[in-house]
Amino acid sequence: QVQLVESGGGLVQPGGSLSLSCAASGNPGSIRSITVMRWYRQAPGKQRELVASITRGGNTNYADSMKGRVTISRDNAKNMQYLQMNSLKPEDTAVYYCYAEVQRLSWVSPTGYWGQGTQVTGSS
Repeated sequence: QVQLVESGGGLVQPGGSLSLSCAASGNPGSIRSITVMRWYRQAPGKQRELVASITRGGNTNYADSMKGRVTISRDNAKNMQYLQMNSLKPEDTAVYYCYAEVQRLSWVSPTGYWGQGTQVTGSS
């Protein structure tokens, strides 16, 4: 089994910055490689939406609403992903979830795992 654990959420004033981290871990042999890593968020009463994604090779993709304000990165050696958020707005308030597609065996399709979420609150 693989676990994803986020950290770094909190309260931030408008225009402020926040950095989120997500660590993937599991039993020996459970993580051969992680293909794509993503950050999602879910605001109260809204559907979960994609914030950013990054491939193992470092190709990134961002939601239009977050372009220019967030940067996703990863450390393949540590099975970590990060989200740097700048110029935060009150409407960025949401629970932020990390997601990773983990490949345990080279001939088996990756399996998706979710973190438990971390609250980001933009105070107004």
